[in-house]
Amino acid sequence: MAQRLGRLNRECQQLQESPPAGVSCWPEGDKLDVFSAVIVGDEDTVYAGGIFRLEVEVPERYPFLPPKVRFLTKIYHPNIDSAGRICLDILKLPPSGSWRPAHNLASVLTSIRLLMASPNPNDPLMTEIEEIKPDKSVQSSAAKRSVGLDEDIEANEKKMKR
Repeated sequence: MAQRLGRLNRECQQLQESPPAGVSCWPEGDKLDVFSAVIVGDEDTVYAGGIFRLEVEVPERYPFLPPKVRFLTKIYHPNIDSAGRICLDILKLPPSGSWRPAHNLASVLTSIRLLMASPNPNDPLMTEIEEIKPDKSVQSSAAKRSVGLDEDIEANEKKMKR
């Protein structure tokens, strides 16, 4: 328990002093078992300009068990379901996943940001999103609409129907 708290305190300090690009994270309360995080959509993605809130739950057996992370902000992504759950190997234990005690909150959040930019088509959580992948414009429009990044989409769609 003391080892876990010491590690989490060091990780909090690291996240405050040198956060990963596009990521911020802080504890909710004094217990260090629940964190809030924000990921800013990368400029080269359909999520550019978006601000995505996440909840990070740190289990008692951390770092031997991975944290549970979910999006609180709605996001249209094939590896993230409507409840915000994320399908990402770093969040799963071996043999199906790649979690290792050497990983930390910063590496988890960085991996999630990278997943946003490069979805994993081999492991979709939302298969209906993966099915429309060939039409990138539809996927891009839906992604932007899901976070309110493209307010003109509906107006443009109405014009096209006329």
